[in-house]
Amino acid sequence: MRDNEFSLPQGTIAFSHALPAHIYTLVTGGRPPAADWLQKASRGKIWAIDHGLDLCRAMNRTPDFLLGDGDSAAPDAWAWALARGVPCERFNVKKDLTDTQLALAKIKEASTDAFLLLTGAFGGRFDHAMSSLFSCAFSGLPMILADDKEACFFLHDGESLSFRAKQKPQAISLFALGSECRGLSIEGVEWPLENASLRPEEPYAVSNELAEGSSAFHVRLQAGTLAVYLYWQ
Repeated sequence: MRDNEFSLPQGTIAFSHALPAHIYTLVTGGRPPAADWLQKASRGKIWAIDHGLDLCRAMNRTPDFLLGDGDSAAPDAWAWALARGVPCERFNVKKDLTDTQLALAKIKEASTDAFLLLTGAFGGRFDHAMSSLFSCAFSGLPMILADDKEACFFLHDGESLSFRAKQKPQAISLFALGSECRGLSIEGVEWPLENASLRPEEPYAVSNELAEGSSAFHVRLQAGTLAVYLYWQ
């Protein structure tokens, strides 16, 4: 695999830039990914973010680090992790930042050369999902949000990516985050765009699909912050 690619069970993402050398898999507290999917997709060090610890325990997968306020993971899961010597950082429930935001900040402190796979971000509470989406998009860390049903990638000024599908996504959607996206193009899909503009208040670029006979698509962006969202039935 090339140094600008990251492989998921559903397909391979190729970015326009090389990926950092250090990879972290963050397991958070939304809908848990399928255990076999996580086994295939996870890379590098595994961080359990509070309720994500329950999935790690169910898989008998000892995380490399545990972080959270302990309000959602089962108490005996914390005891299980501590008994295995997992380093942990526990926070007061009454705090300003979410557990995911605290994890992102800690990784930025630990490494300036990190790439993240964040799973468990979908399917739970909508407010948590929205918080994670924007926190990740503007964290300054390259990352993917994904599980066996959904995935989200981010592009910033002048970046591009390609996705080669092993499993054909049911939907391919694009969202401008924060401000207008300009110079947006997408190829290999049923409804391509060329040098288009996309505003947060008019999210028209939803429910696209691969063009007939195509197994890959390519997106490029001149300016803005773009979320590329994929959905599998």
